[in-house]
Amino acid sequence: MRNFTLSTKFWEFPTFFQGSHKIFWTKTAVEDLEEIIEYISIESIDIAIKQYEKIKAAASKLDSFPDRGRIIPELQKQNIYKYRELIIGPWRVMYKIEDNKVYILAVIDGRRNIEEILMKRHLR
Repeated sequence: MRNFTLSTKFWEFPTFFQGSHKIFWTKTAVEDLEEIIEYISIESIDIAIKQYEKIKAAASKLDSFPDRGRIIPELQKQNIYKYRELIIGPWRVMYKIEDNKVYILAVIDGRRNIEEILMKRHLR
């Protein structure tokens, strides 16, 4: 049973185009965020909502500052430089920039083995 659900589809939330880039959330990133918030809500709905707002606020700033995140170190070791991330608490918000668009690709717990998670997702 779900303790917390987003009131609407996250990727349909209005994105205010204030900066030079427009932000898009992939289905995978939305599912990641929903799972995180659902898990946190088992202990505290208030903390879950605060964490959700914190992640959403940080990601929304990418419209003006898309290069603010670092290149993902695990991919950089493989000479892959087009993916970046923001660190928000233990969460890693992974994204890529294409033209004037920012695509949020994943929200992953940084305490987990990122290389293993990315490999599994790539092989799906």
